[in-house]
Amino acid sequence: MSARCSTPPPVNAFLAEPTHTSTWSHMLKFPPTTGNLWSNMRQPNPEAGRRDRPCAEENVPNRFELFLLGDGEKKVTEETDTRIPSTSVFTFNKEDHTLGNMLRARLLQSPHVTFSGYKVPHPLFSSFILRISTDGTITPRQALVQACKDLVTDLGLLSREFTKEWELRKMVGESVEGGVNGI
Repeated sequence: MSARCSTPPPVNAFLAEPTHTSTWSHMLKFPPTTGNLWSNMRQPNPEAGRRDRPCAEENVPNRFELFLLGDGEKKVTEETDTRIPSTSVFTFNKEDHTLGNMLRARLLQSPHVTFSGYKVPHPLFSSFILRISTDGTITPRQALVQACKDLVTDLGLLSREFTKEWELRKMVGESVEGGVNGI
C-alpha cells in the first residue's frame, strides 16, 4: 500500500458471515429500519485519509497539452518496417481516434493499399500509430499523402453541403414563422 493511501477503505458493515450456502440473500444482515433510509446508512469517516489520496484530476493532462506540439516535437514521424516489404509505421502526435479512423478507412479505399490499421497506445496520451502496407506500386508515404488530400476534399464537400442545408432550413423556418404570424 502506498504512503498516500495509508488507510484501508472502510468495510461494509452490512455484510455478515454466511449462515446458509443455498442463496446469497441469507448472507446479508440488514439493520433495523427506523426513520429515514439514508439515516441508517454508514457515513464516511472524514478522518479516513481521503485528503492524502490523489484525486482523478491529478492524472489528467491539461487540455492544451492535447493539441499543442511541444518544442522540437513533430506532428508525424515515419519508420520503415523492415520485416514486411512496402510497409511503414507512422506516429501521429497530438491526434486521436477521429483522425486515425478517417485515415484508416480512406487508405483502405485505395486499390494499392493492402493493409491499414491504427492503434492508440494509451488513452491519456493523444497520439496514435498508423501502419500502412502497399502492393509496391506506390510507397506508404505516397498513399498517406493521397488519402489526406482525398479527406480534405471530402470534408470540404461535407462542409459546403451542410452549410447549404442549414441555410435552407433557416429560410424555411423564417417563412413558416412569417406566414403564421402574418395570417
